[in-house]
Amino acid sequence: MTGAGNWTWLIPGRVPTLVDAGVGAPRHLDELEQALNGAALAQVLVTHAHSDHAAGVTAIAARLPSARFLKMPWPDRDSGWPVQWTSLVDGDTVHVGDTSATIVHTPGHAPDHLCLWHPGTRSLFGGDLAIEGTTVWIPSSLGGDLAAYLASLARVIALDPARIFPGHGPIITEPGPLLRGYVAHRRERELEVLDALRRGDTDPSAIVARIYPELDKALVRRAEATVIAHLAKLEHDGVVGRVADAWHIIGP
Repeated sequence: MTGAGNWTWLIPGRVPTLVDAGVGAPRHLDELEQALNGAALAQVLVTHAHSDHAAGVTAIAARLPSARFLKMPWPDRDSGWPVQWTSLVDGDTVHVGDTSATIVHTPGHAPDHLCLWHPGTRSLFGGDLAIEGTTVWIPSSLGGDLAAYLASLARVIALDPARIFPGHGPIITEPGPLLRGYVAHRRERELEVLDALRRGDTDPSAIVARIYPELDKALVRRAEATVIAHLAKLEHDGVVGRVADAWHIIGP
């Protein structure tokens, strides 16, 4: 699910700041200490509480006790990482390195998801908002919300970032086309889900079989989660409804 792994980003300076915590791998902690070059880590800013971004806080706290830990609250998940959290809210200004940046709440992939925005360089630390070469999974079982994600994409598109430092994959050097492509892709997928419903498919597994006829079996669960995210958005929009586990179109 994380491809070749995940990134954490160290912003050096007066307030050494690590964006995302990784999973606590000893090699990561060793390389983090090497990159700090004797400086004390001031803080770890976690973009969201999925395990590949947050689980490393325990190991970091043990190895680098100078660090404080910041994130937006997600109480059901935050309690899984036994550190003292400093809660952030949308619009907060946070000192990082030798500058300051703004917290931008971008829910959708997770309810607590945030990005760190530096307007002076138009740089965005994007967590799992966007990944070059693929789309972002919206897991409804882990707090994913497609309607919120689309709103977050629109908000970031309006910021017009010059680059995104993501949680996975290469640095995104042309964010605008990628983000607008995400929106178009989701609209296309929504139309496919509606078409499947019109053809008589009433449950996510049947819709997946129609939309992804040659999908590798290992990816079926992820595809079903994607379809459920679309159905939930369409239900919120008043376009579809369900009786028990059967979905149906009720609006235009």
